[in-house]
Amino acid sequence: MKILVKTLKSLGFKIATAESCTGGLVAKMITDISGASSVFEYGVVTYSNQAKTALLGVKPETLDNFGAVSEETAKEMAEGALKLSGGDIAVSVTGVAGPEPSEGKPVGTVCIGVATKETTLAKTFVFSGKRGEIRRQSAKMALNMALFALGETAKREKITQKALTAMKKITNKIKKK
Repeated sequence: MKILVKTLKSLGFKIATAESCTGGLVAKMITDISGASSVFEYGVVTYSNQAKTALLGVKPETLDNFGAVSEETAKEMAEGALKLSGGDIAVSVTGVAGPEPSEGKPVGTVCIGVATKETTLAKTFVFSGKRGEIRRQSAKMALNMALFALGETAKREKITQKALTAMKKITNKIKKK
């Protein structure tokens, strides 16, 4: 995911991860890239619900009402990692990698969350294959979702920058009159 690291560098952003079923694979994929130390804040592996609550601030009610494998939990994990790290973007993964279903959810069900300072989103996926394949697909999708969120952020910043430049031009014209 060289493009992710390159995009983070160009924006001057730092990323953090919160992982459950991927067990640190997302963090590994980022840190496998040369230069990642300038953009990777840190990663947290919260395999148990207790760890999700204690380290990331996932609400017990969220876990009780929706389960660990839910978009609601994925969002709170990403928001917790963002808050904990002080970074600019965080990605989370929680799911059922197998070999057995969990919480009534089939093997391959994975919820991925992405949080920035502006917004948080989560999406549920159903991946296929063996445990390792599901984990790899989940990690890759998490990185792709982070890249998408960064692209949206970059677009907003570019639009904001254009608006500021236009406002300065108008202000300068007014001052000259």
